[in-house]
Amino acid sequence: MNLWEGFRAALRALRANKLRSGLTTLGVVIGVAAVILGVALGTTLEAYYYQLVGPLVRQVMVTKTTGQLAGAAQVQDITENDARALRNQAKVPHAVSVSTLVKGGATLDAGAGQRRVTAMGVPDDYLTVANRKLAAGRFLAPTEAGPAVREIVLGATPVEELFGGNPNTALGQRVRLAGTPFTVVGTITANGLEDDTVIVPKRTARSHLFGKDNAVDQIVVETSDLTMVRQLSDEVTAVLDNQHNITNPSRRDFEVLNFQYEIEQDIKFLTGLRAAIATIGAISLLVGAIGIANIMLVSVAERIKEIGIRKAVGATRGAVLRQFLTESVMLTATGGLTGVVLGVAVTEVAALLIPHALPDLPSPAASPTWSLIAFAVSVLVGILAGGYPAYRAARLHPLDALRHQ
Repeated sequence: MNLWEGFRAALRALRANKLRSGLTTLGVVIGVAAVILGVALGTTLEAYYYQLVGPLVRQVMVTKTTGQLAGAAQVQDITENDARALRNQAKVPHAVSVSTLVKGGATLDAGAGQRRVTAMGVPDDYLTVANRKLAAGRFLAPTEAGPAVREIVLGATPVEELFGGNPNTALGQRVRLAGTPFTVVGTITANGLEDDTVIVPKRTARSHLFGKDNAVDQIVVETSDLTMVRQLSDEVTAVLDNQHNITNPSRRDFEVLNFQYEIEQDIKFLTGLRAAIATIGAISLLVGAIGIANIMLVSVAERIKEIGIRKAVGATRGAVLRQFLTESVMLTATGGLTGVVLGVAVTEVAALLIPHALPDLPSPAASPTWSLIAFAVSVLVGILAGGYPAYRAARLHPLDALRHQ
């Protein structure tokens, strides 16, 4: 029996038990579809996470130490002079940008509504540095070299509480921040971290809100290479030690923070989550393999006389082995192909629905590589699951098979 004849014989055998064949492949279908969908959703969550953290991966943040220092040393302010020192490329060669901001608590009044918020005086490049996006309107006009401008951008929570959650409604409205009138020119999208904030030009915040002539609350230093974050932290620390005359690390009056470790741990979690989802699919494939092995053993038991007749008329062990192995592989390959189609289809449906339910979440997309891997695994499952039943059928002696009742 050649390969084509073996294929046709296997196809006839499967057609003779359509319901059983369909139910047998169900585990493979579910397993392959689960792997494709799980990987797509896991990749989407990872992309969304990177979208949220954005430049934070490459940033170092400097803040003033809170509390008492060792030896009752006096805590100095972080200042614009410190920021200028950090812009020295000779001393901080891995820094590509250095930004400062001031902030503090303030009361925001809008009509009859009132809310306590965090007011931030920010530089012109704040949206890029903080990885924030506008929900409506525009950002603050450039003011670093010009006069103080009374424009304000609202975070998601003040918009929700004072303007009914509609970003466009807030545009052009006159509000009062700490008693000072401002005009709303824009609103920013929520990020879950700094939503209860309002943003004003740093120069305006100094002159009308906080009165900090040179002090800043935070310095943000960014590098272009995320592998250099720790080295950048060391460079920043060395410069600020010199600026603040620090000789004993335990008496530093500033903190240099980076989120690389936390981000790496989060990424490991997301990778583990994707692997866990894929493992669920793999378990379904294993269950399917057990089902196929069982059905092939049943098929061999039901067709012992047929095997005996084929061997009596000259069929070799190899021919019998190929026939039953072909049946097994056809079952899993059909299930694998159906699973790929189902997994891709469900992923496409999710890609259509998710933007409506979660606008900020990227649309999932099926991975061609993982689709091919899942299909290949399904074929391998057929070979492994059908191997023993096919071997058992091939070993049957013709006389024993013909005498079987």
